[in-house]
Amino acid sequence: QVQLVESGGGLVQAGGSLRLSCAASGLAVSLSGMGWFRQAPQKEREFVAAISPTGGSTFYGDSVKGRFTISRDNAKNTMYLQMNSLEPEDTAVYHCAIRRAGSPYTSSGSYTYWGQGTQVTVSS
Repeated sequence: QVQLVESGGGLVQAGGSLRLSCAASGLAVSLSGMGWFRQAPQKEREFVAAISPTGGSTFYGDSVKGRFTISRDNAKNTMYLQMNSLEPEDTAVYHCAIRRAGSPYTSSGSYTYWGQGTQVTVSS
């Protein structure tokens, strides 16, 4: 059974930083692309960032470019999202997911397994 567990969310002031982690079990993710999506209340799910299986390629949503950094440690079966210069607009539940091979990185429909999410709240 594949399971993804996010951690690292919390409450932070604008301008602050958080580091999210996504730990996978039940599947060796070293051959899979992975991604982060977020969803705020009354808003659609939004692509945040994605990373190729080896970490050699990364992709970012326009709203987080230059502020967020995605990375992974395949030896630990874990993916990370370093979030700097946080803004109130970044407030959302952040989900990690595993991508189906060959499908677009930025589309939520490309992802098969999802975590339950971790809440990030940025106060102004």
